[in-house]
Amino acid sequence: MEYITHSSEETEALGAEYAKSLHPGDVVAFSGDLGAGKTAFTRGVLRGLGYQGRVTSPTFAIANEYDTPAGRVAHFDLYRILDSEALFEIGFDEYLDGSRIVLIEWSENAADILPETYKTVHISYGNSENDRTVVFGEVSD
Repeated sequence: MEYITHSSEETEALGAEYAKSLHPGDVVAFSGDLGAGKTAFTRGVLRGLGYQGRVTSPTFAIANEYDTPAGRVAHFDLYRILDSEALFEIGFDEYLDGSRIVLIEWSENAADILPETYKTVHISYGNSENDRTVVFGEVSD
């Protein structure tokens, strides 16, 4: 499915709507250019799951965890991860135990260790400055 948003607020609202489809155990792999709106979409997902606090990209922390009424959420930003071995050192595989929703920005940096089945969200720049194209998918081996 493909959607076009025209502002970061619309991208967040789309994320909040998408959140209705998520359940503990779901892994969502985000891809897209730097600054395209992955964190805005993630902020919307967390709002849609009922989280009311501040949501920021964990670019330097690698992961942020949030408790929401819909369950625990782990938000990863793998922009600075050069290989999946580094993720094992921080216990990434433990986050895939099915007890939480896992949102992964720059998921291509961990493509070799993603689970067999996961959801995908690709966000790219659109025709106008604030336009974004958001494409939803799923990978199932």
